[in-house]
Amino acid sequence: MVEDGKIIALADKIEDSADRIIDAEGLWVTPGLIDVHVHLREPGYEYKETIKTGSRAAAKGGFTTICCMPNTNPVIDNEILVEYIKMKAEREALVNVLPIGSITKGQKGEELSNIGKMVEAGICAISEDGKSVENAGLLKKAMKYASMYNIPVLSHCEDKSLAGDGVMNAGEMAQRLGMKGISADSEEVIVARDIILGRSTGVKLHICHISTAGSVQLIKEAKMRGEKVTAEVCPHHFSLTDEAVEGYDANTKMNPPLRSKKDVESIKQALKENIIEIIATDHAPHHIDEKNCEYDKAAFGIVGLETAVALGITHLVEEGVLSPLELIEKMSTNPAKLLGINKGSLETGKIADITLIDPNEEYVIDVNHFESKSKNSPFHGYKVKGRVKYTIVAGKIVLDNGEIVD
Repeated sequence: MVEDGKIIALADKIEDSADRIIDAEGLWVTPGLIDVHVHLREPGYEYKETIKTGSRAAAKGGFTTICCMPNTNPVIDNEILVEYIKMKAEREALVNVLPIGSITKGQKGEELSNIGKMVEAGICAISEDGKSVENAGLLKKAMKYASMYNIPVLSHCEDKSLAGDGVMNAGEMAQRLGMKGISADSEEVIVARDIILGRSTGVKLHICHISTAGSVQLIKEAKMRGEKVTAEVCPHHFSLTDEAVEGYDANTKMNPPLRSKKDVESIKQALKENIIEIIATDHAPHHIDEKNCEYDKAAFGIVGLETAVALGITHLVEEGVLSPLELIEKMSTNPAKLLGINKGSLETGKIADITLIDPNEEYVIDVNHFESKSKNSPFHGYKVKGRVKYTIVAGKIVLDNGEIVD
């Protein structure tokens, strides 16, 4: 039972009368889902997505809290922009929006942002997402600040000198298609470096969008040494391989790229063993013109908020990789732990952020029905199982039987 935005009772039978009763027979009733890796594109790229449209996509996907990355224009590198995001979200967002601050000013990798001021203004983490901080000394300094303020560093691991102008996974498929490849070591060399820096600073290090078997091994070894490192995987990296690129559909172009079958199997095993404890979408909206072009000129990234639950159920739960409870743990409880927020569980007295999912509903994904402003998904026409039916944010129903409530 929910009242005044909080869970006030949790029981097999509640006799009290209510304004609204939801029949949840056959549904999963879960803590509100939390996505630690979302691009809302505002300010600066509102033609791709806005805080309003991105939050609608989140609500449709069952997410009650999303963390927005700082690679906007201007970059979220100061307290004024953090306050702007929060104010805009308060007015227009259907879900909770937590801003992430940039590690360096303008994401230029030259000078640290004022991390302390941004923490005061309300950032939940720092990241240079979209690129790595090349200067290891500067990153170490940022990690020390993050450790001091007890916020995580979300690390995009990519050595540009190794990735070069590659557009897909380096391997047999790239050779067959005649396209430039992005090697696994371009990710792994930075994963290794950031783990070493994390160890020396004691920071809460979170590795974003893991895509290779080598990265999994590095994280596994770090965890065995007892280091404070967590990792996330995106649904596209456990659902597709680089074979999906064969049709030259630019919606299969993302960074890091879709990898080999061996990498996908390694990622699924890592999810099973809890080496990777978070599933995040890396929701990256792009205008149709940025995708409807030659593969090597197309923008990297896909939308993911509205397909994450279905891909998780279809490829992880149905295949016996994770139990329903483990899937939700990776999409709610563990993200809440990483961020240090009082969410991710259904307990009396907690804020009523709740998601209701029908795990058995089968349907075909149709991007034309997305709430996101952008439709760049490789999963259009893809048959899946599992649909979000209700999303409740602080006791307010924002998705009612699959329909957005304005």
